[in-house]
This record gives sequence, C-alpha cells and structure tokens, in this order.
Amino acid sequence: MRWLTLYARSRQVPASLAAVLLSALTVVALAQNGSGGPGDPQLSVLALTAGATAASMGLGGQDPALDRTAAIRWVPRRAAHVLLIGTVVCAVLLAVQSMGDDVATTAFIVRDGAGMMGLVALGAAVCGAQLAWTLPIGWMSFSLFAPSPTSPPLEVAGWMLLPPGTATGTWTAVVLAVAGTAAYAIAGPRR
Repeated sequence: MRWLTLYARSRQVPASLAAVLLSALTVVALAQNGSGGPGDPQLSVLALTAGATAASMGLGGQDPALDRTAAIRWVPRRAAHVLLIGTVVCAVLLAVQSMGDDVATTAFIVRDGAGMMGLVALGAAVCGAQLAWTLPIGWMSFSLFAPSPTSPPLEVAGWMLLPPGTATGTWTAVVLAVAGTAAYAIAGPRR
C-alpha cells in the first residue's frame, strides 16, 4: 500500500482533490444564488472543466524519464488513472449537488465528465501534462460562445451543452473519452 501513497503524492492527488472539491462547491453555491437554474448546463460544464483541469496536473510525474523506464506496465495504470480521476470529478459534483439544488442531471454530468477526462488525457498525450488543461478549456470556451448548434458539425463542437439524451453529444463524449484514454495510456504524457 505504500507504493499507492507515494504514487498519489507524486501525482499531487491531495491538491487536485482539494481543487476539484472547491470548484464543485463554488458552482453549487452559484446555482443557489440564482446565477444559474437547474436547467442551465453552463455551471455544471464549468465545474466539470475546472475539476478535470485540476486533476490533469497528476497525469505527469516529476521525472518523465523515470516514468518511461520503470519496470512496471504503465498502460493499465495510466488508463486506470484517467478513469479514476474522471469518476472522482463526477462523483464530487454529484455529491456536492445533492446537498443543495441540482445543477444538472446525473446523465449530463457523467457524459460531460467522461468527455472532459478524455480531452484532458488527450491533452496530456499531445501537449504534455503541464498543458493538458488547454484542450478542455479551449473547447469549453468555444462551446459557451459559439452560436446555437443547427448542424451536425456545430452539435459536435457544442456537445458539452447539449441535453443528455442527444445522440451527437453522447457519441462525441464517448469518442473523446475512448480516444483520450487510449492515447494517454499507450503514449503517456508528452515530454
């Protein structure tokens, strides 16, 4: 069990968890103050993006060369890491919102959380762990300010804000989650 504690500390899990919790509490507090209603997906997208970007700092270790030469199989550990932090980000938002007003439905949070974690993992594989936050922040910014989706390409671009039953939003999130997790698990973070 000591290796797990060392791994968590080297990946800055305590700081990431504190940031995930703080972002979820802030968004639920904003929803209670009337800044967004239960049907407003922007606040939950903001919380999931903040949580995913906070958790992204743990996708790279202190020494990339050491990670690459370790005598353990990294592919399953990297995939488990991505899935675990995606689960934690969603679970924290669901737990915090159960104490107050519902910010979004469970299906919406799970779908967007999976897509966000795929974007963060893809960002770590393409840009490195230090810049893994750029893909989800950029995509969220575009989604918030883009025109309402009227065509399939615009629906893919604005998948984060689509209702939970929308096929385009669900498939975009699934593709991002699978592609991002696979890219990060196989290639690891870019140096």
